Amino acid sequence: VVYEQDGVFIHSSCGKNDDQDSLIAGILRVIEKENEVVVDWRPLDETLDTSNILCAGKDSSSVVEWTQTPKEKCFRGTDRPSSYEAEWDMVSTVSFKKKPHSNGDATTHANGESKWSFLFSLTDLKSIKQNRKGMGWSYLVFCLKDDVKLPALHFHRGDSKLLIKCLEKHVALDESPDHERVLLVKTQKSLSQSFENLLDEPSYGLLQKLKRDPYTVTMGRFSKVTNYIFDSFRLSDPSNQRRPPSEMADLINDTIPGLKINQQEEPGFEVITRIDLGKQPEVSRREPVSAEEWAKNMDSEGRILDVDYIKRSIFKGGLCHTLRKEAWKFLLGYFPWNSSKEERANLQKRKTDEYFRMKLQWKSVSEEQEKRNSRLRDYRSLIEKDVNRTDRTNKFYEGEDNPGLILLHDILMTYCMYDFDLGYVQGMSDLLSPVLYVMENEVDAFWCFVSYMDQMHQNFEEQMQGMKTQLIQLSTLLRLLDSGFCSYLESQDSGYLYFCFRWLLIRFKREFSFQDILRLWEVMWTELPCQNFHLLLCCAILESEKQQIMDKHYDFNDILKHINELSMKIDVEYILCKAEAISMQMMNCKELPQAVSEILGIESSSVTPDSDTGEDESGAELNCPASLYQSISTPVIAANGTSDSTQQMSETQSLTPA
Repeated sequence: VVYEQDGVFIHSSCGKNDDQDSLIAGILRVIEKENEVVVDWRPLDETLDTSNILCAGKDSSSVVEWTQTPKEKCFRGTDRPSSYEAEWDMVSTVSFKKKPHSNGDATTHANGESKWSFLFSLTDLKSIKQNRKGMGWSYLVFCLKDDVKLPALHFHRGDSKLLIKCLEKHVALDESPDHERVLLVKTQKSLSQSFENLLDEPSYGLLQKLKRDPYTVTMGRFSKVTNYIFDSFRLSDPSNQRRPPSEMADLINDTIPGLKINQQEEPGFEVITRIDLGKQPEVSRREPVSAEEWAKNMDSEGRILDVDYIKRSIFKGGLCHTLRKEAWKFLLGYFPWNSSKEERANLQKRKTDEYFRMKLQWKSVSEEQEKRNSRLRDYRSLIEKDVNRTDRTNKFYEGEDNPGLILLHDILMTYCMYDFDLGYVQGMSDLLSPVLYVMENEVDAFWCFVSYMDQMHQNFEEQMQGMKTQLIQLSTLLRLLDSGFCSYLESQDSGYLYFCFRWLLIRFKREFSFQDILRLWEVMWTELPCQNFHLLLCCAILESEKQQIMDKHYDFNDILKHINELSMKIDVEYILCKAEAISMQMMNCKELPQAVSEILGIESSSVTPDSDTGEDESGAELNCPASLYQSISTPVIAANGTSDSTQQMSETQSLTPA
């Protein structure tokens, strides 16, 4: 509890001050939780039981009752695992229903308790209306983002200034240009315009939340739900018939306007009929590239002798951790592959100067200037919020006043100066965290992050074009791989693959352990064996879970719940093997559809080595170094983790772990 004030009244019957029931005394609290900050008011005679929470509706004839579900009661009573940052994976199980209410008076429970109590998260706050100065005791009216106005709170003991100061620590408040008595909550506007077409029906709680905060909700709710989605789509009156599943899918599709998977009007769309891809080859992985192996591939001036060999080796086995600090700079494009040691040193000097010039730009902004720069203020507020919950269980970021957190904050603020149009969008801290952890250097981490964001930029843009494209491409690949599974997903209204949204947005960051993500990312950064290898990783995970999903007849909710529960349980080496095997399966296909060829960067007019003989039967070749198919005379590790120092990888084995 960061704020508490008694003597805060609701005047339930304006103009009836002689009526004892017109004043309801209560206690107002601001409560800081792990995942959010909430404002809580309840009458003095009520306990802290939050099973029934009411707030005033848009008109005087009703109130909105927030009814807690059994799952939420259980959730409130247990501590969350410390490995989760709650706002990203929180399951929200609040449902909404109207309660008849007349004459603006407080209603009571059967046990006599008042039902004026309310509680709301600061993320839902839109504005605060204050009374005129010098006009009696002070009061505040909270208005939420869906235009629900809460009852006015009258401060009979002291004024409301302390509350405003407390709230300003968590949200940015600005005086409205139209009404001097109204304080507006300044929120990040990035992406919000993409959700303007959502339904305005209050009963569609999920869609309303998507409109207000698309990234938090999509990452948190689409991937972490039980019965929440369908509950959110049900009409307010439980007697009304539930909307048909097909309509639910259409409503979900509306959250990302323009996303039409496998529709004829989609540019480049191609009908994919059932094609026999043949058996998936066995694929093995090798040991990580060692510092000694890396050094042997450098000349006297520090130039890499065989770039293709190094990339191929990293793809097949990753890097030992001591090598990552240097190798990642090449993989991410910060260092040119053909540069000498001296050229890289000069580059770092220039980039250091450039970085600190940009850092000085935001560091030198005075408080007065920042008051007139709402965008910078919004960026700073969101960055501070996200930094404080990013990988806090990792020793590099744990504890208070951790220097790693300070660097994380400063790099993200400086990135806002580098790309002010994009600025900061939730999720970017997840991409920076592993990079900073490996680099242990502010400047190097910044420029590596810039290079990574160049790849990921479209994922975070307002129109979400990158996410739309990837979901469409993933559907195309999955349909070729297993049309039956795709048909099953569609029959359960899951054909849009929204449960993969978080995987794609932040490249599986929340699905694997921190150390596994380091391995996964460096493999993907080699850009081998084809374009969009991360989509094949998605296919590999889904194909691994297909049997359980279909055998147990999972429905819409079950699928979402199951996919969510895979987090931190996926074997990274197994999935890398399987994804590579899928890539070979597709590359060796004689009748690969044009749409798939384009997604994977395969030239259908060329040829690729046959998986058994090396003959050019498939009629497809990858747009990647031919040396990928050359042998690697190094020990390999099979998918089960065993080592075989005698096994040599041939043309096909270089692409195939067991």
